[in-house]
Amino acid sequence: MQQWIDVHCHLNMLEEGVDAAIQNAKAAGVRRLITIGTEPGDFQTVLDIAHKYYPEVYCTLGVHPHDGKVYTAEIGKFIEEHVSDPVVAAIGEIGLDYYYDQSPREEQKEAFRAQLEIAKRTKMPVQIHTRDADEDTVAILKEFKGQVTGIIHCFTGTEMLARESLDLGFNISLSGVLTFKNADSLRAIAKMLPLDRIHVETDSPFLAPIPMRGKKNTPAYVVHTAKFVAELKGVSEEQLAEQTKLNALKMFPKIQW
Repeated sequence: MQQWIDVHCHLNMLEEGVDAAIQNAKAAGVRRLITIGTEPGDFQTVLDIAHKYYPEVYCTLGVHPHDGKVYTAEIGKFIEEHVSDPVVAAIGEIGLDYYYDQSPREEQKEAFRAQLEIAKRTKMPVQIHTRDADEDTVAILKEFKGQVTGIIHCFTGTEMLARESLDLGFNISLSGVLTFKNADSLRAIAKMLPLDRIHVETDSPFLAPIPMRGKKNTPAYVVHTAKFVAELKGVSEEQLAEQTKLNALKMFPKIQW
C-alpha cells in the first residue's frame, strides 16, 4: 500500500471525530496529517490534537483571511512563541480571500504581511489560502522573495498564480477540486506542474473528491485525489506517493517519518 501525507485538513471540524478520522486515514495508507489552525479560538485545539497524536499528526497556527479583522500583535506573539513546538509544522493558513470578503481587504493584507514577517523571522514555512486574489497575493509574496517559502494550499487559481508561485519558491497543493467536472482549466495547470513541487490534500471536511462527492470529506479520501493526480501526470501511484512524501519532508522539515 502506498503511503501518503494529507498536508491540509481540519481534524477539529470532522463529524466522525478525530480518533476515527485518524484510524480511517491510516487504514487507507495516510501516514501523516497536518491539521490547520485558522483563528485564535482554535489554536489550542489544534495544538492539543497534534500533541496527542504526534508524530502522526502535526498542526499549523495562523489567522485565515476570513478572520483578518481580528488579527492583533498579541495573536502574532502567540504564534511566534509556539512555532518552536515540534508539532507545529508551519504558519497558516494565511492569505487573502476576495471571494467572500469576510474581512476588509486592507485588514486581510495587514494580517497576511504580519504573519509572513513571523515566518521570515522564525524560518517557518507557510500554508497560503488565496481565492480571487491572485494579483495581490503574488505582489505580497514578492515582498518576501527568497525569505519565506511554503505551499499554496487547495490551489484553484490561474496559470499566472501557479507560475509566479513556483518562481517564488512555493509549492502547489492539489485537492479534490481537481476531480470536479468543471475543473478543466485547473487540470490543465496541474498537468504542467513539476512532480517535485506538488502536494495532495483533502481540506477536509470540505471539498470531497469524486467519487466521494456529496459526502463530508475526511483525510482517508486523499487517496482518491492522489489517484486522479497520478493518472493526470502519467505516473504510478507508487511514484506519486514517494515524490509527494519527499516534497512534504523537504517543505516541512519538522515532520518525522
